[in-house]
Amino acid sequence: MVEPTRAQVAVDARRGPLDAEAADAVRRLAADATAADGIAPISEQPLLWLQDPEARVEHLLAHRGDGNLAGYAQVDVGAVTTAPAELVVHPAARREGVASALLEAAHATAAREPGRTLRVWAHGALPAARAFAASTRMPVVRELWRMRLDLGRHPLSAPRPLPPHVTVRPFVPGEDEEAWRRVNSRAFAHHPEQGRMTSADLRAREAEPWFDPAGFLLAEREGLLLGSVWTKVHAAGELGDRPVGEIYVVGVDPDAQGLGLGGALTDRGLAYLAAAGMQEVILYTGAENEVAIRTYRRVGFERSAVDVMFGSDTPGSPHGATMAP
Repeated sequence: MVEPTRAQVAVDARRGPLDAEAADAVRRLAADATAADGIAPISEQPLLWLQDPEARVEHLLAHRGDGNLAGYAQVDVGAVTTAPAELVVHPAARREGVASALLEAAHATAAREPGRTLRVWAHGALPAARAFAASTRMPVVRELWRMRLDLGRHPLSAPRPLPPHVTVRPFVPGEDEEAWRRVNSRAFAHHPEQGRMTSADLRAREAEPWFDPAGFLLAEREGLLLGSVWTKVHAAGELGDRPVGEIYVVGVDPDAQGLGLGGALTDRGLAYLAAAGMQEVILYTGAENEVAIRTYRRVGFERSAVDVMFGSDTPGSPHGATMAP
């Protein structure tokens, strides 16, 4: 437990799944912040981890004197060298020390593993988040781009051909999970989030309302899985006033790279979303992935938003925090 700050904020640190009441309070907090800021402050994975008994995370719940949930942070403690975190403060509780209290607790959580440093995502890179990061001496260490394709302006060409003897079929729930996860782990071995997807993480997504195995396409050769493209449809109201498609994951086994399979799968994912009536498609890619960005821009994708990760090479608590959202 972190002692109350000048704004009488107490942070309760919890390991293991949250109970239903606490998880619902976090979801309401995130929804209120989304309505105020126009962008979701907590991404999909942390929300799925709220009540996941297998998730290696620490939940930090900040309450003011009235007992209401004023802020929330989740710290991923599954890695050794860095601890990614996401943090949100209720719009009615900002600039009262809540973010500072949560950040201090998150640094303490990360520092339990010697040498491990905290990394904090800020979705949308809003000015208040950038100012807070600057005040706590946490520079930008990573950028994640959201890229957007307007299918009205950029009609799709015919899909690029598949490599010889490669066929594509839909994912079959209950049969393909482990084969897909093995290939995904190999394809994203150096990716800090995607490469760590567990069986529980995959099952949680299969239970989500948006999951559609028909839009989850697997590429095989002689029964051996080589890669996949997974699409997602965001309901109207999530990213705008109409449904939006997403190229959710494209992964190719390292042994099958260099065959043009990634591009051919992306084309088929886009064709699936277009056939489902999507006028807009998004995807996410790291700003450092210049090859992928050039490829996506040739199709017509352009950057539409950016998430930033703030961090420091110095383990331990922040110094010099002077302001908080």
